[in-house]
Amino acid sequence: MGGAGQRVLITGIAGQLAGQLAARLEADDRVASIVGFDVREPSAELRRTEFVRADLRDPLVARTIASTAADTVVHLSLTAAPSSAGGRSRMKELNVIGTMQLLAAAQKSDRLRKLVVKSTTAVYGSSYADPALFREDVTPRAAPRSGYSKDAVEVEGYARAFGRRRRDVTLTILRFANFVGPTVDTPLTRYLSLPVVPTVLGHDPRLQLCHETDAVEVLYRATVGEHPGIYNVAGPGMVYLSQALRLAGRPAVPVPAPLASGLAGLLKRSGRVDFSGDQLQFLSFGRVGDIDRMRRAFGYEPRFSTRAALADFLSSRRIAPLFDRETAGRWERELYEAWTSSSLSSRTAQGPRPAATRVP
Repeated sequence: MGGAGQRVLITGIAGQLAGQLAARLEADDRVASIVGFDVREPSAELRRTEFVRADLRDPLVARTIASTAADTVVHLSLTAAPSSAGGRSRMKELNVIGTMQLLAAAQKSDRLRKLVVKSTTAVYGSSYADPALFREDVTPRAAPRSGYSKDAVEVEGYARAFGRRRRDVTLTILRFANFVGPTVDTPLTRYLSLPVVPTVLGHDPRLQLCHETDAVEVLYRATVGEHPGIYNVAGPGMVYLSQALRLAGRPAVPVPAPLASGLAGLLKRSGRVDFSGDQLQFLSFGRVGDIDRMRRAFGYEPRFSTRAALADFLSSRRIAPLFDRETAGRWERELYEAWTSSSLSSRTAQGPRPAATRVP
């Protein structure tokens, strides 16, 4: 597809990525019309994108989709933060029930030829037993059981079932790593912006990031091109959380794992960071996806590596470091030495362990 006269429908048009994608499509003469669905008006300044106020959970959305005569649907109305959706139950309704209604409406459309779905690498979960790189065909050892990760697994399941029913429709599922960039506001960007950052004691997770510029480019290419399949999308490389905090000049406060959930609840109630159980797992073990399939199929090399994406986010948000890297490194060494010294003293005070007694 991607020829003259393409008619595109974008869900979640009020979101930053959706607005940037619509602006990119407006500049493409091959795209005849763009329609954006959302319950809120788009924040981006769009010239020829038609806004339709619609709730995807409404069964009447099928008539609205039919009236747009769209041949391409880009589904971006998935939210990762319960607070922005009005609570966890409402978030699940918007993500899962909204997707079900959208796909039911798309099933009835004879004009539809392409479906692009935004997903997340969070579908792989986070575990100590994870592989170094998650390929798209790898099954996680433990499927996500809560939060946005579980929603994304269900959304992908419904999308793949739709693809099996509608073989005439090109289905593209894009699993994005955590977004960062000048306009991105997510639980992770808020977490990295805290003046003092709590971490899980004994864990230094690997982080993989996707700059919003690269996300929009891949979405654009998926919309106007032909790329059936599932793809991880992220910047090359990774950074450890400790490295990210040094770059941000933020002091880390290691918190024992049993207390981390309670602290996350306090931060959530304060409105600073909307933590959930799956995000705590991520901040314990991290995850990294293999992006080779995306590179080959899309012929695209991300402009921002994970490290460069983080640096751009920090500079664009003008997040001033509270101390320099040398100071951070010294504090970490001193904390480690104090902890090991305390542990050694504790073991010495307890005295030698009694020898094991063999029971006859």
